[in-house]
Amino acid sequence: MDGNGRWANRRGLTRNEGHQRGVENVEKIVEKAGQLGIRYLTLYAFSAENWKRPQSEVDALMKLLKSFLKKQQKHLLENEIRLHTIGRVEELPHSVFRQLKIVKEATKHFAKNHLILALNYGARNEIIDAVKRYTEAFQSGAENLGDLHWGILSQYLDTSELPDPQLVIRTSGEHRISNFLLLQSAYAEYVFSPVCWPDFSPDLLETAIEDYRNRERRFGKTGEQVRQEQDVSLKSTAQ
Repeated sequence: MDGNGRWANRRGLTRNEGHQRGVENVEKIVEKAGQLGIRYLTLYAFSAENWKRPQSEVDALMKLLKSFLKKQQKHLLENEIRLHTIGRVEELPHSVFRQLKIVKEATKHFAKNHLILALNYGARNEIIDAVKRYTEAFQSGAENLGDLHWGILSQYLDTSELPDPQLVIRTSGEHRISNFLLLQSAYAEYVFSPVCWPDFSPDLLETAIEDYRNRERRFGKTGEQVRQEQDVSLKSTAQ
């Protein structure tokens, strides 16, 4: 969700005002995602590198995050959406971490729809943490190094309970991944939007998804193989 600061600068507003508008847009996008039947929505809200920003901006972001969590708890409960987090959330300010725990606990019994917040998240940190957890399991005898494969290693990532992303959207015209789900998005489709996050409307989300649906995902196969498999699947469904 990139471009809050640039959006504000172009309008003579403060960066914090841009972040406020960005939070307001999150609410619209979460609602639209539910209408479109998206069961898993991950929002990259605060990266591990964002601590480098001016302290006043970091403090404002943390305040907005806490406010967002309090406000959204009712919406999540009413719509039966489970809140997850990825990243080193224990390093967040105590009041924010406490609010996260409250909302996660209140929604943990929901199974159909999921909202994932990436907070103090960086894919490289996640990989390091996963290797540490796997190493501890190996040393305790719970894992056998000779049996290691992606399915096992993925269970030590922050996203162990979540499916890999199918579509990654980056706003504001930047064309880089910025340390986001590097392993999990190995086969994801990407949409790079020139629109800054506060202006990334629900309609633009729907357009991005339509774009995704029109793409052919081959996973190493030929296009002909994929189309043949689709034909077989359609015939099987018809029968």
